Amino acid sequence: MRIIRAGFEVMRPQKIDDASRKAIYSAIEQAGRVCYKTEYKIGEDTAETFIKALVSRGHEAMLEHASLTVRFIVDRGVSHELVRHRLASFAQESTRYCNYAKDQFGSEITVIEPCFWREGSPSYDVWKKACEACEKAYFDLLEIGDMPQMARDVLPTSTKTEVVMTANIREWRHFFKLRALGTTGAPHPQMREVALPLLRVMAGYLPPLFGDLLEG
Repeated sequence: MRIIRAGFEVMRPQKIDDASRKAIYSAIEQAGRVCYKTEYKIGEDTAETFIKALVSRGHEAMLEHASLTVRFIVDRGVSHELVRHRLASFAQESTRYCNYAKDQFGSEITVIEPCFWREGSPSYDVWKKACEACEKAYFDLLEIGDMPQMARDVLPTSTKTEVVMTANIREWRHFFKLRALGTTGAPHPQMREVALPLLRVMAGYLPPLFGDLLEG
C-alpha cells in the first residue's frame, strides 16, 4: 500500500506567466465592456483596473468569460465535495475501470495520508491498519474472480483519486469561499489542505480576481 499527501496541479493555463495572465484579463475586459459599450477604452494596461472595478461592484457575471483547470489529488471523500460544484466540469479516476492489481498501479492501492493525524500516533496506526485490511480484501475479491467494479466496494474512503476540475473564474471564487475560507461553515480539513494553498497560488497569479478573498 502506498501512502501519499494530497495535492493539486494547475493544468490550464499550462503556464502561469504574464502572457496567460493577460489573456485571462483581456477575455474578461472585452466581454465586460460590451455591457457599457466602452470597448474604445481598451488599452495596453486597462484590463486589470477594469476587473478590479467589476469585483468591487460585485459584477461577477463577467468573470464567467474566463476559466481555469486544476487537477486535484485527493481522497474519495474530498472528491465527493468537489463534484458538488454544479457549474464546473469534471473528469475523475474511475474505481470501476481501474484495476489496482495491474502493474501500472504498482499492484497496490494508493491512499491519501490524513493531514490531521501525526504518523505514529494511535489514531494514525488504526487508520493505516484499516486501509491495509481494505487493500487485502480488495485483492482477495479480485483473486477469486470479481471485477474491479465489484471489488471497489471494500476500498476505503482514503483511496487516492484524481479529479480534473474546469470552472469559470466566478465559480472558482465561489469554490474558494466555501472550501478554503469556510464562509458557510468550517471546511473539512482535507479539503482545506488543497483549497487554501490553491487560493494562495491564484491570488498571486491573478490578484485582481482572487486577491480580495485573502484580504477579508
